[in-house]
Amino acid sequence: MTWSSGDGGNGPWGRSPGGGGRRGGRGGGGQPPPPDLEEMLRRSQDRFRRWMPGLRGGRGLILLLLVVIGIWLLTGFYRVEPDEQGVVLRWGEWTKTTQPGLNYHLPWPFETVIRPKVTKINRAEIGYRTLVDSQRGAYTRPVPDESLMLTGDENIIDVKFTVFWRIRDAGQFLFNIQAPERTVKDAAESAMREVIGKTRLQSALAEERLLLAQQTHELTQSILEYYGAGIEITQVEPQDIAPPEAVIASFRDVQAARADQERAKNEAEAYRNDIIPRARGAAERLVQEGTAYKEEVVAKAQGEAARFLSVYGEYAQNRDVVRRRMFLETMEEVLGGIDKIIIDSPAQGGSGVIPYLPLPELQRRQGTTGTQ
Repeated sequence: MTWSSGDGGNGPWGRSPGGGGRRGGRGGGGQPPPPDLEEMLRRSQDRFRRWMPGLRGGRGLILLLLVVIGIWLLTGFYRVEPDEQGVVLRWGEWTKTTQPGLNYHLPWPFETVIRPKVTKINRAEIGYRTLVDSQRGAYTRPVPDESLMLTGDENIIDVKFTVFWRIRDAGQFLFNIQAPERTVKDAAESAMREVIGKTRLQSALAEERLLLAQQTHELTQSILEYYGAGIEITQVEPQDIAPPEAVIASFRDVQAARADQERAKNEAEAYRNDIIPRARGAAERLVQEGTAYKEEVVAKAQGEAARFLSVYGEYAQNRDVVRRRMFLETMEEVLGGIDKIIIDSPAQGGSGVIPYLPLPELQRRQGTTGTQ
């Protein structure tokens, strides 16, 4: 059924009271007629039939429905970028986590996907906060409630450190914990307090800084694994490990005294390393000299005893000859090095003085003259 548009001005709402205008009296002789809805629908159907001339009635609707279903099913394909993970939700419940690449899930409204960034390195500051001011620039503000910790020898120490972390499993990260950053900070602070509680103050301030960071890293990661947080700790970096500011002056005095103690200890150790080897060398030399003297005396005594026994054997065989030889040898040793004058009893009316030519004296004089 179509509406007539003759001279009477009839329209879909009837005749206008003004004689052929639009409803409400707004029409006039120059106003166009209203759009014909049935005519527009008929033209759309004709275009669709020309586009698909072979389809009539129910088959066209079925094919159209299949096309719509196919397009709906294709909307389930999604792509996960290399720096992302796909978290698939079925009616709002986490079902699986997909890795980078082309993946598929049931189309909306059955399943949806969330693709958070997982390669970004996040940081958590414990014991301090980094602030930025337009006048001062970037500066740090201490947080004593987090930084003051008790060591194993019951001393207070101020520890500031930074924890770097990233998302390892996006599904666990989104649905197993409510406040990831707060969870990381609390776990890292708890781990550092446990490690500091087993460490002496001097060790924490000096040689065990890297060991503290490593132990805190491992303990924090184990806590997050227990929570199923889906977070990986990449690094624990100590920023400052020092005594509290209230006792820093006294602590520096103690450190200076310990440095003096260490220096004196090193000097004493150096003196010890110098004097002990020399004393040991002198003692070893004395021992060797005593051993040599002992061997010399024993050998000399043994030689003299052997000589005495040999002389005694000769003496036992011919006592007069040996006795005279021993007397002569003894006199030779006694008188050999002195000037001598030999006087014998007078013989044949002589004076008793025997002429003597002092050959040794003459030899000494000749040697002195030759030298001059």
